Amino acid sequence: MDIVCALMGIIGTSPLWIVAIVGILVSDWGPIFYTAHRIGKGNKPFKMYKFRSMRVAKGANEASLRPDEDRIFPFGHFIRKVKIDELPQLLNILNGTMSVIGPRPVAQDQFELFRVGKWNEAAKVPVGLSGPAALYDFIYGDQFTDEKEYMEKVFETRRELEYVYVKKMSLWYDVKMIAYTIICIFYAAVGKECGWILRELREDAKQ
Repeated sequence: MDIVCALMGIIGTSPLWIVAIVGILVSDWGPIFYTAHRIGKGNKPFKMYKFRSMRVAKGANEASLRPDEDRIFPFGHFIRKVKIDELPQLLNILNGTMSVIGPRPVAQDQFELFRVGKWNEAAKVPVGLSGPAALYDFIYGDQFTDEKEYMEKVFETRRELEYVYVKKMSLWYDVKMIAYTIICIFYAAVGKECGWILRELREDAKQ
């Protein structure tokens, strides 16, 4: 199912790939893709692909939980808002390092934040392009640019939702998360928030 969904996703979003490539090159000439070093299933490292949304800066901390707002170019803000920057991860799904739905991949220097205690259960399943933790971050977490504030208000629930996915994982739950992802992206594109999905995710994290 992952391979079929990834192929359909690449074909269906191919015009967006062209828009992203042109927009990146016009905005800030340089690499089109950004390769991030992440931890996946079984706590094994892999290379995750994204469309570049930041100006290139040597020695920058790419793994921060909060993006460096000063480095994001205007078109980069747009592709982040509607998650076009995540589309190259469809290639990760094709090469078997990711799934469509699952816990989000973890940056290597954040391993001890996300893969300790019961939360290391998330390492038993493939990491995903989307999922409950990713949706919570998208709907709520993205509004916090300060990392300290993000850690205080978002982090605990986001981490708990990765554990929630392991408990609820099923074909039906994956289909539901795919539908929720599409709905949330549509809402974001028109400047609205999926409050009902946010409330459901918070309730799931409390259970």
